[in-house]
Amino acid sequence: MKGAGGTSGGLGSFFLGAILTVAGAYLLSNQVIVSTGYWRFYGYSGFGITLLPLLLGIALLFFNGRSLWGWALTALGVLVIFLGIILNLDIHFRPTTLFNTLWMLGLVVAGLGLVARSLRTR
Repeated sequence: MKGAGGTSGGLGSFFLGAILTVAGAYLLSNQVIVSTGYWRFYGYSGFGITLLPLLLGIALLFFNGRSLWGWALTALGVLVIFLGIILNLDIHFRPTTLFNTLWMLGLVVAGLGLVARSLRTR
């Protein structure tokens, strides 16, 4: 009978490693705060200008559903809005003790080590 990944490694260490990795990643991501910069550029909100390609594309699509320019502008508008949201995120690590940080990172790397060991052929 084959183990994890078709190798002779143990299923038990694979699942234990997966559980440790998921637990450590959960605890680590629980310490992260994500906020937004609210589309501010030099004190002005730049969100409105990103709507123009989307709105123009939608208008062209209502006029002619097969319009290549309409589809291109709509796709460009959605892409610009999506990228603007992602690029304006502020990601911060919430203050915690060194012990807790080492514990979280230790769970992740110990779990990855167990998963890697279980996938290795013996």
